[in-house]
Amino acid sequence: MNREPVEVRVWAHRGASAEAPENTLAAFRRAVEIGVGGIELDVQLTRDGVPVVLHDPTLERTTDGRGWVGDWTWSELRRLDAGAWFHPRFAGERIPTLAEALVAIPEEVWVNIELKTTPEVYRGLEEQVVNCVRASGRRRIIYSSFDHSALERLQRIDPEARLGLLYDGFLLSPWKYARQAGLRIYSLHVRHWFAGRGLAQAARRKGLAVFAYTVNDPLRAAHLFSSGVNGVFTDNPRRVRG
Repeated sequence: MNREPVEVRVWAHRGASAEAPENTLAAFRRAVEIGVGGIELDVQLTRDGVPVVLHDPTLERTTDGRGWVGDWTWSELRRLDAGAWFHPRFAGERIPTLAEALVAIPEEVWVNIELKTTPEVYRGLEEQVVNCVRASGRRRIIYSSFDHSALERLQRIDPEARLGLLYDGFLLSPWKYARQAGLRIYSLHVRHWFAGRGLAQAARRKGLAVFAYTVNDPLRAAHLFSSGVNGVFTDNPRRVRG
């Protein structure tokens, strides 16, 4: 098993999403130019089974399309504009596939793939994502999801996968919860309000990393780092530095 630790202080949340349209190749390239150690992106599945990079389950907020992502085929989605909503200079930016994103992001940069799924809507997403990652040959990958059953399904497909337990709220013993859910987790991905010295110290004793989201205030990031948090997710990696 690859035991390389995930030593990322600053994760670009959906790429450098304060400077370019989120979850696009433009946002990923900007994050790489800034020099981040890791990039977080969101993955959903098209109607014909292609993993694409998009946050919302619907298209209206970040594209010129309408409706549910899972109702569109890849050939239909690829024609949509995913940049003009952010700024006219990004007009023509497209929704990338996961495969395209993994090609665009250098191999030395870690990638956190967040699975946006429910079993009913995106059946088979986990297998398609793992297949895509394996085909890319990348090693610096961590998977996370609010849908912890998706992590369990992915773990069955790839027992060596690094899993990040993503949750919003307070868990007294997240490592115990993960164990009861049958998850062998690598890290805790927690809203920054709930990330502090106590959690960081307890997690370290359990051999777990703590990554806090979403932190756009440099002073807040500095406080979290001083508290022992391993890294933060930020929309603005140019301002929030590790």
